[in-house]
Amino acid sequence: LCIAQLLERFEIQCKRRVMNYPFLMGQGVWIDSEKLKSTDEVREVLKHGTLTVGFIGLAEALKALIGYHHGENEKAQVLGLQIIAHMRKRMDEASQKYQLNFSLIATPAEGLSGRFVKLDRKIYGKMEGVTDREYYTNSFHVPVYYPISAYDKIRIEGPYHTLTNGGHISYIEMDGDPTKNLTAFEKVVRAMHDAHIGYGAINHPVDRDPVCGYNGIIDDVCPKCGRTESEHDGFERIRRITGYLVGTLDRFNDGKKAEEADRVKHGIHQ
Repeated sequence: LCIAQLLERFEIQCKRRVMNYPFLMGQGVWIDSEKLKSTDEVREVLKHGTLTVGFIGLAEALKALIGYHHGENEKAQVLGLQIIAHMRKRMDEASQKYQLNFSLIATPAEGLSGRFVKLDRKIYGKMEGVTDREYYTNSFHVPVYYPISAYDKIRIEGPYHTLTNGGHISYIEMDGDPTKNLTAFEKVVRAMHDAHIGYGAINHPVDRDPVCGYNGIIDDVCPKCGRTESEHDGFERIRRITGYLVGTLDRFNDGKKAEEADRVKHGIHQ
């Protein structure tokens, strides 16, 4: 179904002509666009792009199938890799069949992660570890609420990066200011490299007091001026949500707010 939908959309887009996209097709932004006349269809340009299928909730799928997610059990990790490898195989087969760039992407699904779990809960009820939270876990990630070391999380998620050629990210949550422990920070980065993490991120709290300008980690009291959160303006708290660095969660949906609240810190002790 996903492949058919992507092909249908691709065919609709390919029937457009160069004159419909004077900036994109006139500035050499797209490969081979300079070879086309203004009345030509853009098929020869768009074929260089990707047709991508994404997925979320591998952890919940594994819980539903065998009762464990891949952070809890090696058997679940093996099954998880088999599932994602099968999906990648289907994309590679479509690439060969249609001579187009089909790829598999590990997506955070900003809106879908909350919407799908609500739909499934109506059908299947509340199932522990599957539909009992306000969101499905991003892509192949170990659930954010599961206590695990940074190194174990990196080791488990690393193999999925090779399979998801359309895009991927793995991140860990550090508790505290990484500039105070650069040795540990470097070890985490090197662990990501060794595990073949394509896109790795290290999340850590960054707070700012807009009154005195202090930047760092602020609990309830600003270390510089001594004021509390309730005095004057609140503190700005920069956090990563689905790849975005944000100072407030006000504009994000309930699923992503719940996911951020559930996050545990990943220790760096092996």
